[in-house]
Amino acid sequence: MGFFWTVVALVVFLGLSWRFLGAYLVSIYEGRTKWLGFVERPIYKLIGVDPEVEQSWQRYAISVVAYSAVAILFTYLMLRLQGSLPLNPNHLGAVSPALSWNTAVSFVTNTNWQAYAGETTMSYLSQMAVLAVQNFTSASVGIAVAVALIRGFSRKNSTTIGNFWVDLVRGVIYLLLPIALVASVIFMAQGAVQTLGGAVHVHDVLNGFKQIIPRGPVASQEVIKQLGTNGGGFFNANGASPFENPTGLTNFLSIGLLLAIPVALTYTFGKMIGSLRQGVTILAVMAVLFFSWVGIGTVAEHQANPAVAKAGLVHQASGNMVGKEVRFGDTSSALYNVASTQTSTGSVDSASDSYTPMGGFALLTGMMLGEISPGGVGSGLYTMLLFAIITVFIGGLMVGRTPEYLGKKIQAKEVKLAALGILVMPITVLVLTGIAVAIHAGRVGVANGGPHGFSEILYAFTSAANNNGSAFAGLSVNTTFYNVTTGVAMLVGRFAIIIPVLALSGVLAAKGLVPESSGTLRTDKALFAGLLVGVILIVGGLTFFPAVSLGPVVEQLSNGRFF
Repeated sequence: MGFFWTVVALVVFLGLSWRFLGAYLVSIYEGRTKWLGFVERPIYKLIGVDPEVEQSWQRYAISVVAYSAVAILFTYLMLRLQGSLPLNPNHLGAVSPALSWNTAVSFVTNTNWQAYAGETTMSYLSQMAVLAVQNFTSASVGIAVAVALIRGFSRKNSTTIGNFWVDLVRGVIYLLLPIALVASVIFMAQGAVQTLGGAVHVHDVLNGFKQIIPRGPVASQEVIKQLGTNGGGFFNANGASPFENPTGLTNFLSIGLLLAIPVALTYTFGKMIGSLRQGVTILAVMAVLFFSWVGIGTVAEHQANPAVAKAGLVHQASGNMVGKEVRFGDTSSALYNVASTQTSTGSVDSASDSYTPMGGFALLTGMMLGEISPGGVGSGLYTMLLFAIITVFIGGLMVGRTPEYLGKKIQAKEVKLAALGILVMPITVLVLTGIAVAIHAGRVGVANGGPHGFSEILYAFTSAANNNGSAFAGLSVNTTFYNVTTGVAMLVGRFAIIIPVLALSGVLAAKGLVPESSGTLRTDKALFAGLLVGVILIVGGLTFFPAVSLGPVVEQLSNGRFF
């Protein structure tokens, strides 16, 4: 399938997801979908939750943090005990303390950053009962927080924003599990591996060599890593491995799955607040940013690799194929990786470290916008709504009125919470990057000198703080320094945004509705959409332009041209 038709098919797929999956999400979180009630009810009894009792934003936030803390502890202990547990046919030992900490935080925060090679580090039990389980639940947590914020906008004079435990359970059993089950069957039919049979040992007596081919329960984990915008692969090669991503169809479905829920949530948002036009406006902003960055990435990767061209080694008529699968090509690979970095998924089907400087720029800066185009499951929507609040505040300043958004007055408290949620990520990234380049423990892991080496460090902390999980791969991160610091970045990037979002939801839910007047800024029009795009670009540019200039920009300019 040519690149143009791939994009057309993707737009159609996402259009259907927006309408039908978005409507299904509304029915799930409004409690109207009950076809798995026989599974749902026993879970509430087991965990001691009354599904009819809602929570204040404080209790909702405490539940999110408490669940995540227990999940991190459980994951850490399972990885430390891995060598003594069953389903370990390759006899892999316990994961080291620093790496166990990093991996536990990574998967619970929906980052899925991997400082290890999965096939040589994790047992089947660790992959299935630990990491894959967190793929489901961490994704459901993100969606739950987004829905809680939507309730804040849609309710008036309310002291509650829903029940976290109900939202968590319903997201897993009604949304993620059914879709993952169907998609896993498709992946297996296409050739993705799904077995508990252990690695295959090949002994070629004639040529005198031995080879071990890792296998495992791959297809089931591959699907939820995309659907939940998780990104952690069973194999170190991730989506470039034919055991994970065997055909063009699975490559297309991977892109579609990682975009489906973030796109559908804009429909859910519009329906739950009673104005579908508002959801369309948010989707339009996401689409403008997404396709702009796809354009930057695909154009850059369709150019010759500047290092190879300078060496005069090979004619590059097919674009930059360094680090890419021939079966996917340069533009489809760029589409996959841009979609992955724009959705906090982090899975890749080509080596990001081998991209051209401007191709790497597209991957890096897409995350620096805040993962909002369309962002991760749930996190993309709630971060975009923080930007929307800042935008209406700026619009209000322009006309000298108290700003309003979706019928709610936006006052000092709301603006402070939104600003906190937006600025946490860039502060975390820049501070930790500065520390890493200033001390020996941070510099020692860099495989490349100059601006590309700086880009590797900057990319690592940008990926971690945005809960993305992708990497430039030229940085040795399985060290105590990087395991600890990226773990901190993931925690801050997750919970220092979630808690202000939930606080904002509580503040908004307690407010009454303000009727529209002639001075109200219409937030369902192209003017607001353009203003919102401008605010996002200005915030990203002001915070990250100096850092990006030291990395991919100067690397590209050192080749004597920009494109």
